[in-house]
Amino acid sequence: MVCGVFALGHNRVQKILVARLTDAALPEGCAKFMLARIFFIAAFSLAAMVQSSGAQPAGKIPRIGFLFNSAGSTPPQALSQGLRELNYFEGQNIIFDYRTAGGKAERYDQLAAELIRLKVDVIVAEGTSLALAAKKATHTIPIVMTSSTDPIGAGLVASFARPSGNVTGLTSVTGELGGKLVELLKEVVPKLSRVAILHPGGSADDLFVKETEGPARGLGVQIRSHVARRADSFEDAFRAMINSRAQALLMRLPGNGFYAHFKTVAQLAAKNRLPSISPSTDWSEAGGLMTYGSDINNRYRRAAIYVDKILKGAKPADLPVEAPIQFELKINLKTAKAIGLTIPPNMLARADKVIR
Repeated sequence: MVCGVFALGHNRVQKILVARLTDAALPEGCAKFMLARIFFIAAFSLAAMVQSSGAQPAGKIPRIGFLFNSAGSTPPQALSQGLRELNYFEGQNIIFDYRTAGGKAERYDQLAAELIRLKVDVIVAEGTSLALAAKKATHTIPIVMTSSTDPIGAGLVASFARPSGNVTGLTSVTGELGGKLVELLKEVVPKLSRVAILHPGGSADDLFVKETEGPARGLGVQIRSHVARRADSFEDAFRAMINSRAQALLMRLPGNGFYAHFKTVAQLAAKNRLPSISPSTDWSEAGGLMTYGSDINNRYRRAAIYVDKILKGAKPADLPVEAPIQFELKINLKTAKAIGLTIPPNMLARADKVIR
């Protein structure tokens, strides 16, 4: 019977039966059965198509709010590229809403509130402070942080494995890198015994100094903390370093708030003949001696993966915070020459980039 055949190979049989239902002399019950099956299959197929398209309702273009600190009107190319690799194209199937604080911390809360009013689907926040501003503004909209030294201590997440709230993303774990940074300084200055750490004086900075002190002691190096919350306090900080007989500088000013002043700090370090190192990837290009840190572009590409997962229905609470696994060593030979320092050949051979 045709009613029995319909249960097999419904894609092809459906077309035949739809064409013949009106003129075929079939029992009334069988015809009703077949019509019901056709409508069921059509509804099931439509539901499957909607489900396969992800968590976003059909026809809705997701909005991504990008909250960052540096000057500019567009997000980093690495973030846009990462989303394009995942088949998100701005203006076609995704919309960006950019908000930049331009280095003015007093604007963080205002800009986060603006993104909430725009009803964005996900907020990508650059660094700890902006992620905190976003979390203060909403407990429901997912937030992807591009970096944070201490997201647990800052109150952004409950743990790396289970963030537990509406925030997830990446940690820069620069606090744990402190020992490695001192080790690299010791490699270029074998008799090094005193290192100054320059930082803006937040809770994450205190953690960084604390976590660096132990490994530094193991290398025979004493750490001294120096705070610079504003650009006009750099010279005072360097005078304090020289008075405490610092032999090298570990520069921990964040790029998202102090990048425009990196060159000034690098010049002060060179003027005082202090070999310097920083986890900020732009430090060497600005004139600092060495950089050792995670690739910021890679972090933005990884952030794009978080955005994709969230748009497809994943909850931030279930997405573990990711620590970087790739680090770059950059050395500025022009700076080394200016301060009369010779970089060991084996160190130059290990460097990912040498600025000559």
